[in-house]
Amino acid sequence: MSQEYNPSWNVMQLFRLDGKWAFVTGGARNLGFDMALALAEAGANVIVTSRSADSARESAQLISKYTGQKAIGMALDVRNEQEIQDTVEKILAETGRIDILVNNAGNVTSTPENAPFNKRPLTLWQEVIDTNLTGSFLCAKHVTDAYMIPNKTGVIINLGSTAGIIGKDRRVYEGTPMGGATLDYHAAKGGVINMTRDMAAYLAPYNIRVNCISPGGFFRNQPQAFVDAYSQTFPMGRMGMDGKEMKGAAVYLASEASSFVTGHNLVVDGGLTIW
Repeated sequence: MSQEYNPSWNVMQLFRLDGKWAFVTGGARNLGFDMALALAEAGANVIVTSRSADSARESAQLISKYTGQKAIGMALDVRNEQEIQDTVEKILAETGRIDILVNNAGNVTSTPENAPFNKRPLTLWQEVIDTNLTGSFLCAKHVTDAYMIPNKTGVIINLGSTAGIIGKDRRVYEGTPMGGATLDYHAAKGGVINMTRDMAAYLAPYNIRVNCISPGGFFRNQPQAFVDAYSQTFPMGRMGMDGKEMKGAAVYLASEASSFVTGHNLVVDGGLTIW
């Protein structure tokens, strides 16, 4: 039985994001920058935010230089709901649309002297929860309310972590000054993953897809003792590479290539969570 060919469903075309506007929180550096750059490489225009206005603008300029796409940098603290609402209004006034929201902004704040969680100050717990979990909720709340739900269209990508799936083997930090992920970070990222599932169920009737990406550890010139020990915990025997290994996942979930995928947690971890 023959199938009629639809040129617009050519697989490479399905990954294209031409004419879309993507809003990437925490998009000024590391994985956030990689994802914003990838979306622009696929044809989207992007807004990147950071707590630092200068960092956001500099990163936006680089993305525009590398891709030729429009890129705007804005300051945003995702812990502040009024600031989020104001930023969404500014974006819509500038672009008229927000097709893709990437909730990437996050942080890990180690307890002084790497004390165990029973010595964790509540202020640090709250800061990590507010940034990683509540910030993602608030950005989704205001973007969907202002644009996606009324227009019955949109894609949301939340950033989880392997820390939201498994506990941390803290032996990898022995002999290093590093403190690593904390209990609240694990709690926040686990919350993001399951929030994604229920958010996807809620928004599916509005033609809005919601998915999550959970990366494992990425190499950033950490102490060699840590890199050696941590790499042994990956079946692939190494950490992730910045500049490459989050880009495909972001474009896939943002594009029509994943048009029947929602509520999914895409794990990008070199196999860390399979054993």
